[in-house]
Amino acid sequence: MAAAADESEVIAALRARDELVFATLVDEHTPALLRVARGYVPSREIAEEVVQETWIALVKGIDKFEGRSSLRTWLFAVLINIAKARGIRERRSDDAEIAAFTGGTVESSRFRPPGDRWAGHWKSGEQPAPFPETPEGSVLGRELADVARAELDKLPQRQRQVVTMRDMLGFDSNEVCELLEISAANQRVLLHRGRAAVRQALEAYLAERS
Repeated sequence: MAAAADESEVIAALRARDELVFATLVDEHTPALLRVARGYVPSREIAEEVVQETWIALVKGIDKFEGRSSLRTWLFAVLINIAKARGIRERRSDDAEIAAFTGGTVESSRFRPPGDRWAGHWKSGEQPAPFPETPEGSVLGRELADVARAELDKLPQRQRQVVTMRDMLGFDSNEVCELLEISAANQRVLLHRGRAAVRQALEAYLAERS
C-alpha cells in the first residue's frame, strides 16, 4: 500500500509539472531505459534519442495515464513502442528466434551418453563450477560482472532483452511477457538460454583464471 501511495504522489507531482520529481525520475530510470532501447536500435546514439523521446512522451501523456499498470511498466512500454516505430531494427518473431537457437545451452559432451546407466547426468569432472563467494566490489567480483555484461551483449536480441529485464532490471515474468509481447513459454526458453550462455562464459573465464 505504501508503494502505491508513493507512486500516486509521483504521478500527481508529474501532472503538476514538478520539475524536481521529473528530474529524479529521469536520473533513476534513464540507465535502464538506455539498456532496453539498445536492444532495438543499432547504436547508443539512437538509443539515447529513443529515451529522450520517451521522456517527452511521458510529459505529454501523464495526464492520460490511467494506472492500469505501474508507472515504470507504462514508461518501458512507451519506450519499446517508440523504439519499434523508429523502424531501425525489426524484431524477429518469437518462434524464429527460438528456432535459430535450438541447440543445447551446454555442450552435450559434458553429459553421460544415451545407454549409460546415468544417461543425461553430468560426467565426472564436468559439473558446473561453483562461483566463488566474493565480497561485493572485490576485484574478482568486478571482473565477473564485466564478463557477464560482455557475454550479455553477444546474445541474440530477444535473449538479451529478456535476461536484461529479468536479471538486471528486476522485472517479473508477467511484466516481461507484456512488454515484449511474448508468451510465458517463450519467455522461459529465452531466459534459460540467455542465462545458460552467460553462465558458460563465466565458467570458462574462471577455468582460465585458475
